[in-house]
Amino acid sequence: MEILNNDTFSTKVNSGATLAVDFYADWCGPCKMLSPILETLAPDFAGKLEIVKVNIDDCPEIAQKYGVTSIPTIVFFKNSEIVDRMTGFQSKDSLAAKFNSVV
Repeated sequence: MEILNNDTFSTKVNSGATLAVDFYADWCGPCKMLSPILETLAPDFAGKLEIVKVNIDDCPEIAQKYGVTSIPTIVFFKNSEIVDRMTGFQSKDSLAAKFNSVV
């Protein structure tokens, strides 16, 4: 999964692609549990939804701009607009259902 930074975030969001942006931190236990689940789901949604990550410690201004106050938070973008969000650890089934509702 691509890790976005201050230079690449707006380009990716403004591309119009459907994105699931995982806001995380390396020290966050639930984030570490969520990451392998996202990895397993990524191939199932290839070409429909791109899963990318933003480290809130490296990019606090992006997290602040999108109102990320707890992690993990996944913000969904479609056509450069926020269409949904999920906060906290999620099961694979819960994530898959949300991904299907967004694409």
